[in-house]
Amino acid sequence: MYIFVLLATGRLYTLNHIVNGKQNDPIVINEVPSSTLQQRDPALYSLIVSNKSAGFQSGDLLYLLQDTGAVQVCRGKQTADGIFATCKNTILDLWLPLIGYLTFFCGLLHLLNDSQAMARLARVLTPLFTRIFPELPRGHPAFGFMTMNFAANFLGLDNAATPFGLKAMESMQEVNEKKDSASNSQIMFLCLHAAGLTLIPTSIIGYRAAVNASNPSDIMLPTVITSFVGTLAALVFVGMRQRIRLWNVVLLSCLAVVTAIIAALLFYLARLAGLQKVHFTGNLSNGVLLFIIGAVVLYCLRHEKTFRANGTNLFDSFVTGAKDGFTTGVRILPYMIAMLVALSIFRNSGLMHLVMGGLSVLLHGLGVDPQIISAMPVALMRPFSAGGSRGFMLDAMKTYGPDSLAGQLSCIFQGAAETTFYVVALYFGSVQVKDTRYTIPIMLLVDLVCVLAAIAVCKIYFV
Repeated sequence: MYIFVLLATGRLYTLNHIVNGKQNDPIVINEVPSSTLQQRDPALYSLIVSNKSAGFQSGDLLYLLQDTGAVQVCRGKQTADGIFATCKNTILDLWLPLIGYLTFFCGLLHLLNDSQAMARLARVLTPLFTRIFPELPRGHPAFGFMTMNFAANFLGLDNAATPFGLKAMESMQEVNEKKDSASNSQIMFLCLHAAGLTLIPTSIIGYRAAVNASNPSDIMLPTVITSFVGTLAALVFVGMRQRIRLWNVVLLSCLAVVTAIIAALLFYLARLAGLQKVHFTGNLSNGVLLFIIGAVVLYCLRHEKTFRANGTNLFDSFVTGAKDGFTTGVRILPYMIAMLVALSIFRNSGLMHLVMGGLSVLLHGLGVDPQIISAMPVALMRPFSAGGSRGFMLDAMKTYGPDSLAGQLSCIFQGAAETTFYVVALYFGSVQVKDTRYTIPIMLLVDLVCVLAAIAVCKIYFV
């Protein structure tokens, strides 16, 4: 509607750039027959003809002589690809490379599941959760489902995490005295789940590789730190609200170890400058990734009998997981195209410029870095729509570059938080809980903490 209002009022000359144009193409604001221009201004027309291939620039106006004989008058450049170019480039430049990355990593992660490494990890973590969910009876089945859910999230297995999470909610609902109201345990679980503590942001690394980032995995450590801060904030906020005694040896020991490691890394990074920081962070991120790949393969080789007992082997297990990765890639394609086309129209219409302009004025008044402002659409959209925030993330990387502060920060925003309202609807809807109590306010507060943490970590890590 905004586009057609501009067209009707004469503030928009043509719709062609919105449909067929490409990013950085000149925007046509008028067209003049060459004969008319030749009569009005022969000197200008002569300059246009002599510069036919590149066009003639005069001030902020660019004159292009067309084969039809018309002279196009242009001002400014197109901010995003048009509809058709967006559809084509989404397939060729983003989706096809992403399929390859998802295929490999999902195959690798499937080995963890078939080797029962995730189940063993869940058993190790169970004593910790007995301190966090004091209202649940000891040995309750929900502990197993929750630990599997957190383990899957931690390893980036989103598809595996959801079934375990839903089963955990159902198990906790069995001991919930008020069936239509969220229990304390359910709220704690959902807030911790939504904080999204992740070790391997596989999809984000894949997206960065697809847009040719110089080091796609450089956001790995910042994402871990940001998601850890969010998880800690969720634990503290909910714990205070539920009056849980968080000061116990097991919980504090675990938090102390993780916090010490992260603090040591941040302290060391803060002392590095320029190329030293780039060199160290690149080796650290890539080294952790290679170590994880090697560790998974070695662990599975040591437990090969587990695969044989299930009638499979390492290669077949990897292939099965790889197929799931391909299926995941196929499933997300419509969402990628739909969101990126919508963003293309939104940006090329100029409406996004108006909206972000208002936000920029406010944030500039507060002294916020323009690069941070450019990444804020991802943070604002993330609680509402994973696909929408993903589209803004891809758009930020494409517009400002994957290695810019805006591109890196948008990736951390995307990788270190969950889709708050979707998670609430999915998990509480599965057990028909209508009263979510204080779940949403705390989850949104945790989202805000993640945004602030991501900005701080990104400033230390990349700047």
